[in-house]
Amino acid sequence: MTEFVAADEGLHAGSLHEEWTFDFWAPDGSIGGVMGYRLVGRGNAWYWWALARAGEPVLHVTEWTIPRRADPMIAKAQAMWAEHVCEAPFYQWTLGNETYAAALDDPDEGLGRAYGVAVPIASDLEWYATAPVVAIVDGYEQRGVIHGVVELASGRLELDELPAHRTHRWSTDPLPPVDVPVAFAHLGLRAPFRLPDGSVLDLVLGSDGWNRRS
Repeated sequence: MTEFVAADEGLHAGSLHEEWTFDFWAPDGSIGGVMGYRLVGRGNAWYWWALARAGEPVLHVTEWTIPRRADPMIAKAQAMWAEHVCEAPFYQWTLGNETYAAALDDPDEGLGRAYGVAVPIASDLEWYATAPVVAIVDGYEQRGVIHGVVELASGRLELDELPAHRTHRWSTDPLPPVDVPVAFAHLGLRAPFRLPDGSVLDLVLGSDGWNRRS
């Protein structure tokens, strides 16, 4: 059985690729979010974030050329800022961001150039664990809940104890997308991304969370 210690929540000096992901959803499928942050090599980072709501365009954010900072958990690029803070190992994280998202009427645009109307978005979220960490390939995953606010031009979205999930992986080799179950019915909200290495992360929301679109 793999045992993890508090230091595992942070950066692993020997790894060339390290990734943290957080996602949340409403059980009725009305809203969901996906956030990922990956350190690539010694000097670059990737960031992706999508907010999906029933009857609304997907708000889609990607930034693939983020310079590494002295604090590797802060991502800052032109017109984009994001921060990931471990407040208590394996229990609490604070997640913040402020940027512009592309509003995509067709989620499939997220697999291409992701052109859409630019809209401001800012988030102040707290992630709390509801279960212990579980080992996965190259790291671990954990179930939890999300609380907080997403600020949009149209108003504030209050998120109150929505089911949530996170992963943390690290490796000396490039990381593939997180392995999640396949959704054979594609009726839910979607959060699609094409990463710079050509891999595809095309997620669809079900009652139990985000799954991979077949």
